[in-house]
Amino acid sequence: MSNKVAAITGGTRGIGRGIAEALVAEGWTVSVTGRNEDSLREVTEQLGCEGERVDVQDEGAVDSWLQRLAGRHGRLDLLVNNAGVGRFAPVDEMSADDWRAVVHTNLDGAFYALSSAARLMKPREDGWIVNIASIASRNAIKGGAAYNASKFGMLGLAEAAMLDLRKYGIRVTTVMPGSVDTDFAHRAGDTDWMLRSEDVAQVVLDLLRYPARALPSRIEIRPTKPPSA
Repeated sequence: MSNKVAAITGGTRGIGRGIAEALVAEGWTVSVTGRNEDSLREVTEQLGCEGERVDVQDEGAVDSWLQRLAGRHGRLDLLVNNAGVGRFAPVDEMSADDWRAVVHTNLDGAFYALSSAARLMKPREDGWIVNIASIASRNAIKGGAAYNASKFGMLGLAEAAMLDLRKYGIRVTTVMPGSVDTDFAHRAGDTDWMLRSEDVAQVVLDLLRYPARALPSRIEIRPTKPPSA
């Protein structure tokens, strides 16, 4: 899988960073986005990847980043839509600002990157778009009105895009992890039972090894033994 080019939104920590590290180890050229300059500098120095400060809520910034990446390397083989935020409150207590922050980042940002990447991939009739969603894409959680709406929406976006793009050789997959031990989850106490970023990264690597005729369009991954099991 060497000599290929990947773009990862939200790639400075957690699942995105885990995927970036796995791809770099496989010989990929990887570009990650983030909004914090210090985090970007750290991840690019430690992993040897490229990085740009991009707010995925800005359609023009997302498109320019992907255009520059493809222009530098002559191709774009993989987009990982990973950037996401979570703000949680009962639906009658959630502010409109929190709603917009979650939906604009998790759903609008995914659409901007997906549509831009698809335009770059179509002439070559090849490419993968992997959307990192969540089990919350199908199962509502208390206080998760905005997060659930964004992730339910991401699943719908991805599955419609899969139908639109597969005739051009572009494969679109949604990966739906359960509880992952990252700073996003903010879990206290024992986390040994939780998934790790590298578990999700392994799913992405496995996808990339599938033959061209095969398209796993939706993948759920859960901890084997959660505390309640």
